[in-house]
Amino acid sequence: MPKYIIEKNGPLKGEVVMSGSKNAVLPIMAASILTSKQCTITDIPKLRDVDVMCQLLRSVGAEVNIDYIKKEISITCDTVSELEAPYELVKQMRASNLIMGPLLSRTGKVKISMPGGCAIGARPIDLHLKGFQALGAEIELEHGYVEARAEKLIGDKIYLDFPSVGATENIMMCAVLAQGITTIENAAEEPEIVDLANFLNSIGAKIKGAGTDTIKIEGVSKSELTGTKHAIIPDRIETGTFMVAAAVTRGNLLIKNAIADHVKPIIAKLKECGVEITETDGDIRVTANKGVKATDIKTLPYPGFPTDMQAQFMTLLTSAIGTSIIIETVFENRYMHIGELNRMGSNIKIEGRSAVVPGEQMLEGAQVTATDLRAGAALVLAGLIAEGTTEISDIYHIERGYSEFVEKLSRIGAKIRKVED
Repeated sequence: MPKYIIEKNGPLKGEVVMSGSKNAVLPIMAASILTSKQCTITDIPKLRDVDVMCQLLRSVGAEVNIDYIKKEISITCDTVSELEAPYELVKQMRASNLIMGPLLSRTGKVKISMPGGCAIGARPIDLHLKGFQALGAEIELEHGYVEARAEKLIGDKIYLDFPSVGATENIMMCAVLAQGITTIENAAEEPEIVDLANFLNSIGAKIKGAGTDTIKIEGVSKSELTGTKHAIIPDRIETGTFMVAAAVTRGNLLIKNAIADHVKPIIAKLKECGVEITETDGDIRVTANKGVKATDIKTLPYPGFPTDMQAQFMTLLTSAIGTSIIIETVFENRYMHIGELNRMGSNIKIEGRSAVVPGEQMLEGAQVTATDLRAGAALVLAGLIAEGTTEISDIYHIERGYSEFVEKLSRIGAKIRKVED
């Protein structure tokens, strides 16, 4: 199995270009099922999850052509030949469930196994299914599979108990071809929701309110949907990770192809820590020449501090002056990286959903395991400042969400390499 070998290095310096958003490209790829016309998606990231979604789309009858050199993918789904997603693919990626909404909308039937992904806590799809039921679908759960059927989908008012990103996306896609108007209240407000809505509107859907807590979808007919060409937004979590990488190594980094509005809470917390942030059009410069101060963090749905940045910030705070408190409110099992960071010499303690992070810890290289995607990124950052050599195994988690991570880090001064064990 491959692993990362990391040596302690000095400040990261130079420029790094952000890739298209993982969490935006996957639902947009799934949404291409709705139309029989060709959709071209540009600025795609080179990721394992994108490869899995390509295989999943092909399994239901789509023609998929991907070119990572051009960062472009074309998808044509003029016929749907299969309504059941194979378990072998679904178990690899939680976002597999995003094909449910568009398949149900277009064909009236879909069957999929319960999805996989990172083991960061319970992420049931009950809100997705309640939304489908509100639109007129019948749901059956049997032997680890979910089956949804609907002779006719009719728009309705749907209130989400929690502003789930996946549920908002799935219901929004399902409602595109439903009769009448669908209203999603307490909807997720993430930039990826807006990107999906922009894509759907470009193929002929009628969606308003994306990016707010209330989204309205006016149903259209299949014949009204067309093809399109759509560019993916930059990945805000990749942006945040490189911002923290600059801060943790006390570096000076220009991050290009970044949208500052999408990372406001990250910018705010870094400034609280004493890191200098300069925003220009499409670029963010992070300068951390001075010592980093402790701060407190509470993860919340967007526009609050993202749970996907909690682990990376924890690594930064182990080197801060003072003690920090982190409260994780989104996923109950998102502290698995703490055990690995403590193996490297930190002394982080968990109290319920809170983590107490003492600062000024001298990390030491060790053999550690990436337990999930963002935990893996946090360990990479820890390896950059730890004395000696750090070996990270199970790096497939990391490569699910970071495009050309080793190459990008190496170009700005990181001593990191990927080896076969």
